[in-house]
This record gives sequence, C-alpha cells and structure tokens, in this order.
Amino acid sequence: MSDLEIPIEKRILVIRGHRVLIDADLAELYGVTTRRLNEQVKRNKERFPEAFAFQLNHEDKAEVVANCDHLNKIRFSSALPYAFTEHGVVMAASVLNSPRAIEMSIYVVKKFIKIKEAMLVHNKFAQKLSELELKVEVHDEAITSLFEALRELLEPVLPEERKKIGLK
Repeated sequence: MSDLEIPIEKRILVIRGHRVLIDADLAELYGVTTRRLNEQVKRNKERFPEAFAFQLNHEDKAEVVANCDHLNKIRFSSALPYAFTEHGVVMAASVLNSPRAIEMSIYVVKKFIKIKEAMLVHNKFAQKLSELELKVEVHDEAITSLFEALRELLEPVLPEERKKIGLK
C-alpha cells in the first residue's frame, strides 16, 4: 500500500515517551508537503492537543536527526518539526480531508496497533521470565537445603564418650 522506501514501522519513533511520526514522514505518507500539513495543524490548533501532536524542541530535533538518516533533510531547517501521535495521525487526515490521507491514516493506525501488540507480548514474556526466575531461585534454595539434610544423614554419628559408672 505504501510507496515509501522505508517501512512505516521504522519511521515510528519514541519521543518524550510517545510513539510518534515526524511531520515530514506523515506529509510524505499523506501525499502533501510538510508545509501544507503544518499549515493545517496551525489553522486547526484546537484539534491538536499535546496528546495528539507537539512541536519538538532543539534537543529533540538534534536527537532525531542524529538517529534517523532519512530525516537529514530537516537538519538545516529553521522550523522545528511536529511529532504526531496515533491520535494526531487520524486528526491530521481529517483536517487534510483527502482520500489518500484517510487511506493512509488507517494504514498508519494499524501499524501503531501492531507495535502496541508486539510491546504487550514482549512485556508479558518478560513478566513470565521473571516469574520463572523466582521459581528457579525458590527451587534452588529447596534443593540446597535437601542436599544439606542428606549430607547430615550420611555423616557417621560417632558415639559420645560416656563417663564410666561404678568404682574406679
């Protein structure tokens, strides 16, 4: 469905604890210029609360440019890019209101959901691994105490010297 050379999963970044798409990537997906996308966001500010979209600061931008080769083009831009969460992606499609934007927003949301599901499976696996580790530790302690008890049983019991009774 996507004519992008880089899969959408690789374009979804984690910034400030949110999984987001940078405006340049979202604009490319929707078949519009980044300028047009950002104009619509600014015209419809009330539709984009901080949980839907936020503008990167200089540190965020530098980190994104350093870690994402495909975003080198924003390195020398004086404008700070916007980051769109899953909800912001859908809202951007509604303000752009083009068939491609709507189609691609559905595609992108499905990818966000796929990533969430993968993270959920990963977290469940990590939890099960921790539980197993605790069980092994408990079993190790039980086995160690069992071996100690067996060693005590195997040690020969020497009779204690008794005081002799009677006349000396």
